[in-house]
Amino acid sequence: MSPVSVVATDNVDMFQPSQHDVRRFFCQVWRRRKQGLALDPMQAQAATWVAEHPEYDADLADEEAALGADYRVENGRGNPFLHLSMHLSISEQIAIDQPAGIRQAVHLLAARRGSLHAAHHEVMECLGEMLWTSQRSGMPPDGPAYLEAVRRRARGPAEGSLPQRQG
Repeated sequence: MSPVSVVATDNVDMFQPSQHDVRRFFCQVWRRRKQGLALDPMQAQAATWVAEHPEYDADLADEEAALGADYRVENGRGNPFLHLSMHLSISEQIAIDQPAGIRQAVHLLAARRGSLHAAHHEVMECLGEMLWTSQRSGMPPDGPAYLEAVRRRARGPAEGSLPQRQG
């Protein structure tokens, strides 16, 4: 095997993790955090979001059950691994400011909401909408539209769009 092949093969899990890889990662982060073990930088970032979601502790505590769990919408339960992955994705977007301007937009939204966590949840809605639109249209994700959706949330309701108070 050539050195190029080895490098490409070694990075596949990093750039194209399977569903099981993602679930194992978050379960291991939860376990290491609970045990007070050292975390690498990616694990430390994930641990921040795991700590913000104690409602997922049972899902994260049992890795074997997590690997076989079914989180389809029709089952009436959100997917904790998707949710935590979106937090990580948004954190990475902020760190590298990609799309350009997302860092400022999220920080403004966090200031408006009084919480980075609350801002992340709103950004998730924008990210989910962008991905849904992309999948439906067959077009690439529209980064500028995504950024504008986050900026709209950061600005709040447009002037004059608030309901008028009666009486």
